[in-house]
Formats: sequence, C-alpha cells, structure tokens
Amino acid sequence: MSKITEYTSVTEIASSDVFILDGTGGTRIVTAERLACILPGKLSPQMHRNIYRGKSLGASLTSEQLSAISSGTFEDLFIGDYWTINGTVYVIVDFDYWYQLGDTAFAYHHAVIRPRDNMYTAQMNSTNITTGAYIGSEMYTTNLETARTKIATDFGDNLLTHRNYFMNATANGVESAGGWFDSTVDLMNEIMVYGSNIWTNNGSSKYTIDKKQLALYRLSNSASDANRRQTYWLRSVVSTVAFAIVNTHGHAAISSASYSYGVLPVFAIGVA
Repeated sequence: MSKITEYTSVTEIASSDVFILDGTGGTRIVTAERLACILPGKLSPQMHRNIYRGKSLGASLTSEQLSAISSGTFEDLFIGDYWTINGTVYVIVDFDYWYQLGDTAFAYHHAVIRPRDNMYTAQMNSTNITTGAYIGSEMYTTNLETARTKIATDFGDNLLTHRNYFMNATANGVESAGGWFDSTVDLMNEIMVYGSNIWTNNGSSKYTIDKKQLALYRLSNSASDANRRQTYWLRSVVSTVAFAIVNTHGHAAISSASYSYGVLPVFAIGVA
C-alpha cells in the first residue's frame, strides 16, 4: 500500500470527491461538498453567516431546518439559501441579527429572510410628505399589509415577532424621534443594505438596533441586488418629501414619497 505522500497530488477538488474519515464511529467517507458544509459549524455556528451558498432548500420549512434554526446551530443553512413557497422565493440574508436585542430581549435564535424580488409596488405616502417618519407612513400603516398577510400565511407560527426601534417623527426633514414597536415584517433601513447611512440625515436615526449590514449584502453583491434590476423602498427619511430607495441601477438613491416602488421587507423565522 502506498504512503499518503506517494499518491498523485491535485490542485482542484470536485464536489463528488470523497475524503476518508476515521474515529469512534469507524472508518467512513464524506464528499467534499458535504464536508464543506460541515466544517464551518465546527468553528462556530456564526460562521454560517459568513458563507454564501445559494442552495434551494425546497418548498417548505422542514423540521430539521427549524431545529437547526431554533438551536442556533444553523446546520446546513447558509446565506443565500432559499425556499420557494407559494410562488415566492424567500432568501436567507442573515442569522441571529436581532438576537437578544430590543427593550424586551429577543431570545430566539432566528434566520432573517427577505423575498428575492419585490413582492409588489406601493407608495410610502399618497402625497410627498415624510411627516411621522416610517411609523407614520402609509407604507407602515396600510401598504405593507399585503406582504405581512402573505408572509404570515407562508410561514405560519414560524414568523417571529421581535421588538425594534422605529422612527415616528420628523423635524425639517430629519428623523427626530422614535420608539419601541413590535416588528414582524418591515422595510430595511440604509444601514442594513449599505452598511452605513448614505442619504439619511443622522438626527435621531442614530437610535436603531438595525446598525449593521445584513450578511447577504456584505457577501454577495450580484446575489443581493445588482442583477435583480429592481427599485425598492427603504424606511429611512432623507428630506421633508423623500425616503431612501435602492435604485434599479444598483446605486443608493432617494425618491419622493408618492412614487410607487418595490416592497421588499425583511423578517425573522424560527421557533418561539
């Protein structure tokens, strides 16, 4: 039998190639593809939010997937993985983004989900005003209801409610006050997409628990938006008449509140 060092060396590994494992369970083999999925979790469950995979997870949440989320191991789940449920593609964009945050701690391990594409188009307000900021907008009070209803239907009891700090007042086009609200399905702010405020006047918008970029946007520009060619609303106020948007050309932009653009919310799933 040849020594290991005498075998032919390679510079590439196919997904179907196998490795030999030996331990208390005996001598076994594992494919390169499966080994790549297992090893990150051996370092830390949070490594799952540092790897983009983009694999289809099926047409519904399985008990194994829910167990991996609720336990916080996130086994065999990675950023960009997606379910296709009742005609909507739902993508994993982060893990445990809100874990233990809020005026009441959000104590459930969770996956953060976003539809791959705009669910529909709607206005932030029927006129060009930003009075009341996000909480006072028609988007929050009325126009998100179709998305909230569909997502609640598609995920049932696995759609989680957490506490979030949202802006509810403006002064001279700047977010000036906010408070804690229950959140299930809501729009993103600029930080969640870009990693920082770009158009948003800092004002009271500094008071947010959504203070870091979602992993999908950090890991894969092409998978997040650049190849989707879609414009969608963000909840960030930028003036007396406009909110922030992600433009179809891929750049950070703004728009008057009465224009109709995409509704692309985020939400958490898991087991309460």
